[in-house]
Amino acid sequence: MIPDYQSLMRPVLECARNEPRKISDVVEEISDRLELSEEERQKMLPSGRQTTIANRVHWARSYMKQAGLVRNIRRGWYELTDRGMSVLDDPTISLDSKYLEKFDEFQEFKSRGKESDEGTAAQVESEIPANTPDENLQAAHKKLEAALAANLLDYVRSASPLFFENLIVDLLIAMGYGGTSEDAGRALGQSGDNGVDGVIDQDPLGVDQIYLQAKRYGPANSVGPGDIRDFYGALSIKKATKGIFVTTSHFTGSAEQTAKDLGSRIVLIDGPQLAKLMIKYNIGCRDKDVLHIKQIDEGYFDEAAD
Repeated sequence: MIPDYQSLMRPVLECARNEPRKISDVVEEISDRLELSEEERQKMLPSGRQTTIANRVHWARSYMKQAGLVRNIRRGWYELTDRGMSVLDDPTISLDSKYLEKFDEFQEFKSRGKESDEGTAAQVESEIPANTPDENLQAAHKKLEAALAANLLDYVRSASPLFFENLIVDLLIAMGYGGTSEDAGRALGQSGDNGVDGVIDQDPLGVDQIYLQAKRYGPANSVGPGDIRDFYGALSIKKATKGIFVTTSHFTGSAEQTAKDLGSRIVLIDGPQLAKLMIKYNIGCRDKDVLHIKQIDEGYFDEAAD
């Protein structure tokens, strides 16, 4: 199990007891000390840009730097200060964010990040998060997207069948199916066309086509194997080998197995996956706010350190 960043503060100090250390090497050394599995070492933040263990080690160092326990000496390297060595030599100290608050430098650092609102400031003062700021930001983003996904499905389920079919066509066009042609995809209307609800032309002449089936079900209903076989039959009539079956609910296990067993290539998209794709390709939603998260460009300061 990967410890939280506060539990990593003392190990980060211990690694640099005798000499300055490169932070990337410290990540590896701490991973070895903790006997982390390969899966734990490779576990990424939701952003996919940094491993969890590296992120937590970096934040442990960053917070201790703000408290004057370590200092950066050049790009990616740090060393202990006299204060840091004193803390390391005292095993009775429970080293965490609460302990760092005893230092004026850390208090000043915290005050710079507080909101001016008194209620928010009081909350920040009383809480010591177990996760790093990066992890908290990613978790908040995940919660917002989960709420958005649920709302999107509610809107789609309350729409008309024809609207749903057009939505699926819009989504697949946004995903790149049909190339650049504006009329590459089309819904076929409520009556359908021999059990098919829509079609995407993969080439200008429509020689290669993907057929669509759309089931606008409530969360309590599911798509069973019979629906998959019916769609397979419709594809056979069209002499088609590619089909996409989309539902706002979910597929039963036997329906998924039926899709695998049939010869035609039928891709299944259930409600949660549909919502994720709509969010990713901005179908039925749009950007509300864009946050630019900045970080130090250590390369810029390399010359200053020489």
